[in-house]
Amino acid sequence: MRATAGTRPFLMLVLGTGATLAVFAPQAWSKPAADRAYTIANYPVEARAANAVAAKDAAIADGQKAAFRSLLKRIVPVTAYRDMARIAATDTSTLIDGVAVRSERNSATQYIASLDFTFQAAEVRELLNRKGIPFVDTQAPATILIPLTRDSRSAAGPSGEFRPASGTWNAVWPSLDLENSVSPLKVENVKPEIGAATLRGLYDDATLSDSIMTLAAAYGTDQVVVAIAEVDTEGRRVNVLLAGQDAAGPFSLKRAYRLSDGDLAYTLELAAVVSQGVMEGRWKAVSSGVVAAPVTAAGGDEISFDAEFAGKEDWNAMRRVLLEAPGIDDIRIGSISPDRASVSLKYPGGGPALSRALASYGISLTDTGGLWVMRQAR
Repeated sequence: MRATAGTRPFLMLVLGTGATLAVFAPQAWSKPAADRAYTIANYPVEARAANAVAAKDAAIADGQKAAFRSLLKRIVPVTAYRDMARIAATDTSTLIDGVAVRSERNSATQYIASLDFTFQAAEVRELLNRKGIPFVDTQAPATILIPLTRDSRSAAGPSGEFRPASGTWNAVWPSLDLENSVSPLKVENVKPEIGAATLRGLYDDATLSDSIMTLAAAYGTDQVVVAIAEVDTEGRRVNVLLAGQDAAGPFSLKRAYRLSDGDLAYTLELAAVVSQGVMEGRWKAVSSGVVAAPVTAAGGDEISFDAEFAGKEDWNAMRRVLLEAPGIDDIRIGSISPDRASVSLKYPGGGPALSRALASYGISLTDTGGLWVMRQAR
């Protein structure tokens, strides 16, 4: 939950021993540009305790642990996520460099805030190197991101009408930590010269390259990505197209997000977080020496399968791979039970090729006599 209080003066809190915090002015705190990825900014924290002081201490302690997990997901390639278990017991208090307060509010027993957690870059690098966990902390050149919405085609005809983003889809992007990402983004408005024909062209393989060139000419840079959200009320999902060119190259990727309990705001926030993760993953793949082939809007063979899992944590780990791994397109998640989910998607080469790709993530995809089944590899 994010704090709703107004922004307060930006203070840097340098952690001392125990729960004592020393306050410094922001001018006294400077980080090298090469270490920018080690700051997790605008991170929401919340805690309740017997009194306000204890609640604040608990929120900061829990927040730094969660922020460290976010840092690892930011800089570690998804193919090595399973290796992060080697440092699960790490005392994150030994790696924290400072905490900055963006906004906060409290009561006698509750503390809610948005904080910036900065970690010691050299120490984190040393830890990952010592444990043999690969990472990418060099930032890509910034990419312009244009959030848009598209009217449901069932309501507005076959093409749907494109509009500048509003509401949650417009507000969620600036709330993400875009500057410190390994794939930084700059949110800008759509320009008048970007018409509906150009945007429709991002959905079609035949016109994708021309649309990307039009975007580049309008914004004066090759790196422009459009994020289009379309709410499908009848299908109870949000369809998102992420298309253009980032630092890893041209791509067009469709994702369908199930409306969770009809909560549109939550679903749009999830879609934005995953979309940012996709672009971070593409940059990490390229920086790690993996060729990130262009992903086309309608490319790949369709495959349907059942995902079997031991519980929510198991399912979330598999779902993260499906959402962020390169080459996987047009994901649709159907019925979900406590130990099984039905999934359909597109992947070049179909089931056999996807099985080989998922194996590198520690996931098995097996043809069980006409029905593909996905499980965590044991």
